[in-house]
Amino acid sequence: MIKDTVSIQKLPLSFLLHAHLPKVKLSTVIDERYEQLSAELKRAAKWVRSHPAELGLQSLRQSAYAAGVSPATMSRLARGLGFESFEAMRRPTIAAIAQSIGTNLPSSEEPTASGDYSAFDELNQFQVDNLASIYQRNSVEAYAAAADEILKARKVLFLGLRSAFSMAYHLHYTCDWLRDNTAVAADAGGAWPEKVLSLAPPDLLVVVSQAPYTRMVVENTQAAADRGVRILAITDSELSPLARLATVSLFFRSSSSSFFHSQVGALALAERLMADVAQRGRADVNARLSDRRDMLQNNRAYWEKPGTFKTPKPPKTPASKVNPGHDRD
Repeated sequence: MIKDTVSIQKLPLSFLLHAHLPKVKLSTVIDERYEQLSAELKRAAKWVRSHPAELGLQSLRQSAYAAGVSPATMSRLARGLGFESFEAMRRPTIAAIAQSIGTNLPSSEEPTASGDYSAFDELNQFQVDNLASIYQRNSVEAYAAAADEILKARKVLFLGLRSAFSMAYHLHYTCDWLRDNTAVAADAGGAWPEKVLSLAPPDLLVVVSQAPYTRMVVENTQAAADRGVRILAITDSELSPLARLATVSLFFRSSSSSFFHSQVGALALAERLMADVAQRGRADVNARLSDRRDMLQNNRAYWEKPGTFKTPKPPKTPASKVNPGHDRD
């Protein structure tokens, strides 16, 4: 058995992010019982579901600290999920790690090609794994279903606040090239919730958020769902409150070694989704793209090298063409 003293940094980062649980589908158990858990147990359950490798490597106290709960709460979670103890809950992960460890594991202290270890190498690995996550966590069918929701809706509204606003705006900008009746829920005066209130069942709300989820985003999405508005959630977890309200969900990973969440996965997901919309929209999308390109070109929306657009000068009138009826002095 692997002892708690094994350093997580001694394992490949890709393993830490994608470790699977054999024998017992812990993620399935959590999904099935999540709504019956208290708020504190939900917090612990979300951490356990998102960090299977750490669960196997860390002690009860270390795992509780990482999840932001007490050790007693972590023990209660194990029993609430049907395990005899915390040790029983993490035993399948320990077995998976034991089978995966070999003699060729890279050390976190190994130097880079330049001779010095760089903390940015770890950040780069997070970004690579975040990019891969949008294909590992979402099927081709899920992307197609999300694209169809966007294409068939009467109106599409994109909602994202704080760091997710940039992604909501990018989705809106690209989608507006592909179909009409799109908008982003943004207003300098703070009246954007009225845009959400204007949605009706034929419309679609595309909502983007990641933990910690912005309260106003969750509450407005809940209100829209209660009125029968269809929801496309782009979020970071199956346990996200937005995923539980959604008609269709797409997932990205936002892990990072720095203080801020990584946006690499979310951006790649947005590009993949809009590529699906363009492909599935076919003739209608092609016609709109053509019209948009012509409009921008005619209005000279993009910078061009000076002299590219020259105003033609009127032709000079030849001397022989001067009106002979006018006498010269």
